[in-house]
Amino acid sequence: MPARLTPSLDDAAALDQLFAAVAGEQAIGLAVSGGADSLALLLLAHSWASARDNAPILHVYSVDHGLRPEAAAEVKMVLAAAKELGVAATGLKWSATKPVAGLQEAARIARYQLIGNAMAQDGISVLLTAHHRNDQAETVLMRMAHGSGIEGLKGMSAMAVVEGIIVHRPLLDIDPTALRAIVDAAGLVPAEDPSNADEHYERVRWRKALPQLASLGLDAAALAVFADRMAEADAAIAQMAESCFAAMVRLDGFGSARIELAGFIGLSPAISVRVLGRVLNIVGGRQKPRALGQVERLRQSIADGALPKSTTVLGCVIRLKDDAVVIAREPGRAVPPDAILRPHAELIWDERFLIINGSDESDLTASVADYLPRHRLEEFLGFKVTAPAEAIRTAPIVRDAAGGVLSLGGWSFDDRIKVQLLID
Repeated sequence: MPARLTPSLDDAAALDQLFAAVAGEQAIGLAVSGGADSLALLLLAHSWASARDNAPILHVYSVDHGLRPEAAAEVKMVLAAAKELGVAATGLKWSATKPVAGLQEAARIARYQLIGNAMAQDGISVLLTAHHRNDQAETVLMRMAHGSGIEGLKGMSAMAVVEGIIVHRPLLDIDPTALRAIVDAAGLVPAEDPSNADEHYERVRWRKALPQLASLGLDAAALAVFADRMAEADAAIAQMAESCFAAMVRLDGFGSARIELAGFIGLSPAISVRVLGRVLNIVGGRQKPRALGQVERLRQSIADGALPKSTTVLGCVIRLKDDAVVIAREPGRAVPPDAILRPHAELIWDERFLIINGSDESDLTASVADYLPRHRLEEFLGFKVTAPAEAIRTAPIVRDAAGGVLSLGGWSFDDRIKVQLLID
């Protein structure tokens, strides 16, 4: 069993352990909703920072999602609690039109977007959230029910990137009752969101099932052990898959890939699925990185020799050719519109290519290459082009105002432009 931390505002060693990962930051953001867990995060972080020399500056962010009339008052309560502690705080509101379906997910995305924008203005790069041991248990159970692989079953990571924000979860191994006790001892009255008891939401149903599971020995602590072991297994598979990727995958300047068939089939399913998933993610523009079932079925059809002449998965066209699996971007699948390259700025194009305008010019345009005859390509590149037609059609091309070609795919013909295929 992992150590069950019982944080105390007076325990300097425990607080240092909780916040060690962000101790070197100049400033850190705290996501505080007003619930007991996030208020405890605020109290713990404040106690920790107050006792340290050169501690990071704390900044609280609290979001009113506009879904309940009480939410505005809850944000005010959070701001007042932060002010009482001498911590800077910003209240934010989600004022956009609310979707009919997928409301919780939309609210989650909006929350991170609002906080991320505010953090960027404040010069803060890391956000702390109050996810705790029971949140981790619920996450593991939901992913297990949905058929997640090892990568999903490791649950939430203590450090992750969420909606483009670096997020640290220092309380993942803390029992929520310990957090509630901290808030009660401080004399704060936490907000109670009724949606946390609404069984319309899957997470709530799992939350209510946890006591029954605990009576059978599957409590939050046991699920935390399971998640830790899955994380260890995931790391081992990732290490082996990285080596196999380097040995048998070849990416070209058009963003297409070739996987050596014999070596690929010889891999264990866990590793070959990871390699194939990474290739699909790179080539397809990172569309659905968690679509494990589709990747598993594709791997099986390749291993069984049952792959059709041409098939599409996750924005990619897949074929067998010359003892290799050849994968190219699917034309017409959400390829980006023309984009102006700002002077001395970077553009991530189709989530596949990084294009840098290193000049002062503002009239350079990146667009889809679309239909270019191979003989013209070979004039540009100086070698025979064997890439799939789909890869050529979906590669980026950069032109100047006079129509001159400055780059094509990953090749640059002009010092003003640098292009790099994104493989991570």
